[in-house]
Amino acid sequence: MKRQLFFLCGVVACALAGRIIALPQEAGAQTTRGWDSVATLEVLDGGPTAEGRYLGALHLRLEEGWKTYWRAPGDAGIPPRFDWQGSRNVADLRLTWPTPEIFLTSGLRTIGYHHELVLPVEITPRDPGQPIRLKGRMELGLCKDVCIPSELTFDHRADLSAGRHPAITAALAARPWTASEGRVRGVTCHLSPSPYGMKITARITMPPAGGEEVAVIEGGSPELVATETQAWRDAGVLVAEAELLPATNAPLAVDRSNLRFTVFGTSHAVDIRGCTAG
Repeated sequence: MKRQLFFLCGVVACALAGRIIALPQEAGAQTTRGWDSVATLEVLDGGPTAEGRYLGALHLRLEEGWKTYWRAPGDAGIPPRFDWQGSRNVADLRLTWPTPEIFLTSGLRTIGYHHELVLPVEITPRDPGQPIRLKGRMELGLCKDVCIPSELTFDHRADLSAGRHPAITAALAARPWTASEGRVRGVTCHLSPSPYGMKITARITMPPAGGEEVAVIEGGSPELVATETQAWRDAGVLVAEAELLPATNAPLAVDRSNLRFTVFGTSHAVDIRGCTAG
């Protein structure tokens, strides 16, 4: 696909007001506790894959009534962030997000998980067969009656002889469908300047995902912030519209091949990568 870049200057919109830090953990420990024991985080082992990678997962448990957020949580949510510094023998890693829930609170839409989140992590080692250490921190929002920015740390030496973990298997099975699985026949995007960024209108040719569909547009870059997406049906086409804003004062660049669209329905969700001009 030919890449087309659009540039626009803008300013950053938001930042977290504060942070509550979890208690530090000793090296080698698997579990840390979040603010007032609302959340615990541990690393699960899933063993080696047929491709020579290692499969693990971050397992976040929440107290009754609490929730946390998906990678694109909506305007009122707090997106999770990860720092993998301290990890060893990790050339690359990939997260697979299970399909989240849609929450409506006081008219605000957020997207996330309640009770627990098992987030599979697939690691490509630098040196196959050698020990792998997964160490870092997760910044996240924890919400009940109030929302609390929090931080959890993890430090885990992988068990390379472990077998498949049922919780990881279930989380992988709960991922959104691919575009092919969702029978997406095409995605076009129209971009036009807006007062603060770039307006994007996507037309997704796909069968309904069930019920009242919710669409989420992601810019595919840390330099882009997307506003809440509005979606509606136009015959066999799902139209999704949002605004892309620059996260810094640098010029805004939109690469259509990096854009990501997730469509949620009562039957299933569909994860779509990239679009063409239209």
